[in-house]
Amino acid sequence: MNRNIGIGKAAILLATLSENELELLSPALDNISFCLGQVGSMNMQKVISAVETAAKRNGLIHSGLYRETHALYHAIMEGMEGVTRGHLAIGDMSRTVGLRFAVVRGKPFSAAAEGEWIAVAFYGTIGAPIKGSEHETVGLGINHI
Repeated sequence: MNRNIGIGKAAILLATLSENELELLSPALDNISFCLGQVGSMNMQKVISAVETAAKRNGLIHSGLYRETHALYHAIMEGMEGVTRGHLAIGDMSRTVGLRFAVVRGKPFSAAAEGEWIAVAFYGTIGAPIKGSEHETVGLGINHI
């Protein structure tokens, strides 16, 4: 992890960058372990599954280690609290989300004993399931592994 930028800030930046912006910044991202993805749904479980699947497929967490999956889950839920303004429901409240997400894993503290942490950032839209009725939203969750 690049010590000049925190894992939370890196996750937020990555989630908000367009493909062109990401290409321009790719040399600066060489030392950061991350993955990106997108999800659109009225189902919270689909959002959670999309992030977990991306993190596992890109080797950011080991699926056989419960503590890693558990840490990722809590980071996802914390990030979704920001997206949903503290009401962890989407479809149940007739809301839909269209989100880009970034998962970043690293060691944000100089003391090795602090271990690894994981950050999940979401950026996109939330609103009624009617085109044009959504607005921007962002959320960030960070948890120790």
